[in-house]
Amino acid sequence: MEEQTPESGGLAEKAPPGLSSLGAVFILMKSALGAGLLNFPWAFQQAGGLAPAFLVELVSLVFLLSGLLILGYTASVSGQPSYQAMVHGLCGRSVGKLCEACFIVNLLMISVAFLRVIGDQLEKLFDFLLPSAPRPWYVDQRFTLSLLSILVILPLSIPREISFQKYTSILGTLAACYLTLVIVMRYYLQPEGLIRGPRFSQSSSSWASVFSVFPTICFGFQCHEAAVSIYYSLRDQRLSHWALLSTLSLLACCLIYSLTGAYGFLTFGADISADILMSYPGSDMVVIVARVLFAVSIVTVYPIVLFLGRSVVQDCWRSCGAPTDPARPGLRVPLTAAWVALTLTMALLLPNLSEVIGIIGGVSTFFIFIFPGLCLICALDIEPLGPRLRCCLELWGVVSVLVGTFIFGQSTVAAIQELF
Repeated sequence: MEEQTPESGGLAEKAPPGLSSLGAVFILMKSALGAGLLNFPWAFQQAGGLAPAFLVELVSLVFLLSGLLILGYTASVSGQPSYQAMVHGLCGRSVGKLCEACFIVNLLMISVAFLRVIGDQLEKLFDFLLPSAPRPWYVDQRFTLSLLSILVILPLSIPREISFQKYTSILGTLAACYLTLVIVMRYYLQPEGLIRGPRFSQSSSSWASVFSVFPTICFGFQCHEAAVSIYYSLRDQRLSHWALLSTLSLLACCLIYSLTGAYGFLTFGADISADILMSYPGSDMVVIVARVLFAVSIVTVYPIVLFLGRSVVQDCWRSCGAPTDPARPGLRVPLTAAWVALTLTMALLLPNLSEVIGIIGGVSTFFIFIFPGLCLICALDIEPLGPRLRCCLELWGVVSVLVGTFIFGQSTVAAIQELF
């Protein structure tokens, strides 16, 4: 599978052979720094303030880093070049099929989140350009987002291969850093028109609210689907080296996410929007630049998410023994158009970014907790280890699966309640 997407919280296409250490750190960061960044200040408010939010983030980081280390170990044991191939090889055909299904669902919902973010930024941009009401029909989000999807996103998504990933990597990382800088600066400068809300809401201190933050964190730090491909492409595949790269990447992402979440929450409090940029005045030029940069970054990254999802569907097509090559234009183009149409429809029907992220965060627990735990348990039957170490690793694998199952159940129930 190719290196996964940067923005979304989490997915990537296969890295080039002989990947350097710096390149691996950059791709891991790029995979984690995405649309989840816009949702982090809202998550801080949901958690009930800075202290509980930081506590949840630190606990999550233990499992996030553990997941990356496990994936490096199990990838070295299995010798498989992609996440789904590793799961299939270690855990069997049934779990491998479940992994492929989770990949497709996750990539679909990430595509929806991307379009939702683009639509929100377009709406704010037109609020600035055409402040008078009523606004003409052609600036309605349903029209502008549909037009952008047909004229820009669809043509970018049709090619069989995607070779501009290195350019979107730079753009996505710079856009994320610029957004964090803007949020910190706007807190201290307090420009005219910025309305501060009350610090806390009535429901912000419950344990249920604290646990509801886990899906957002999982979505935000979601780079685990890329981990196997990145590890497989490294020049230096020592586990100690992989541990160092994983730690540095997550700490850098943690700094960016923490600054964004903390200062966004301190600025708007209980009145924070699920998309932090929607809370700022539409006339703030610095925020407008951040909005345009982030939207352009996501427009360029959406085709990569679609490419990954399409490749999983094509693999499923081949595994079923279909006589026709699913990569042929006669099938690739309709499949691409169907993906864009489905995600566009869902993006227009779901009014809130937090609803999409709740679903993605729930599914992402499979890649961060459940599949790594299962792979670790299965890999211990292949790799000879001492009885004590084997027992500890088996226990940690079981704990990882149980924690992931709990978070998945809690976040999925919460997402369904929000939808209905």
